[in-house]
Amino acid sequence: MHAERARLAPLLPGDGRPGGRWSVHRTVINGIPFHLRTGVPWRDVPSQYGPWKTVHERHRRWSAGGTWDKILRSLLAHADAEDRIGWSMAGIDSTSCRAHQHAAGARTNAPRIPGRRAFPPRHRPDEGLGRSRGGLTSKIHLVGEGGRHPLAFSITPGQLDDAPQLVPVLERLSVPRLTTGRPRTRPDHLSGDKACSSRRNRSYLRRCQIKHTIAEPRSERANRQRRGRGGGRPVGFDKVIYKRRNEVEHTINSLKNFRAVATRYDKRAYVFHGTVALAAIRLWLRP
Repeated sequence: MHAERARLAPLLPGDGRPGGRWSVHRTVINGIPFHLRTGVPWRDVPSQYGPWKTVHERHRRWSAGGTWDKILRSLLAHADAEDRIGWSMAGIDSTSCRAHQHAAGARTNAPRIPGRRAFPPRHRPDEGLGRSRGGLTSKIHLVGEGGRHPLAFSITPGQLDDAPQLVPVLERLSVPRLTTGRPRTRPDHLSGDKACSSRRNRSYLRRCQIKHTIAEPRSERANRQRRGRGGGRPVGFDKVIYKRRNEVEHTINSLKNFRAVATRYDKRAYVFHGTVALAAIRLWLRP
């Protein structure tokens, strides 16, 4: 824990600077990971970490301002400089997170219709909540590297399919260089399951010169064969490379070891995004 704090301290905003907005981070920073790991309500965070409202407000502000994302990008840059990112093989997958009942019902700014009683909506379409078999859920779409660490992710409603989210998630992948040069945005190879398969995704990966091993569903194979020459060539598939797809599943499993990620307690999508980013930071800080 001391090693993690030593690596994290220089990346925190205003830490230790006279006249800064936040002069001391240590107490509050210990309280935020406590909530992340245990998933307890903010009001039940032990008083040894300071007032619960201060702990919650710090996490909310840094999630809204992109502070957690900036820290994650900085850690990725240092990891890339130390050659600790497995660019040779990356995997993409998604996982559903059950939303707690308190995560629904965020306020909306929709105009009130005169003469009609205003009922609060169950959930807003822009808050990453959707209906699935398990009720209200959110989905985390994730790109993980070969060392079983997250590289980029996005939050969507739980009922959305994986295939349309492949391009947006890969476009979020941007690892800056500590020296001069453009950020690295492309892995050498990408693996994915049948849910990520589509002609659009394969065309995008070919344009980006990213080798890929994505399983083809039976429906796509039958449609391609039915169209004859117009359906294109059969897709390449290497069973040996595809076995490494479990690496991204291990990455998702590591993220969901944090109870605040496995179950969404945050009402707003940007706060839950910050929660997932903090979990990714914890994984990268570990030796």
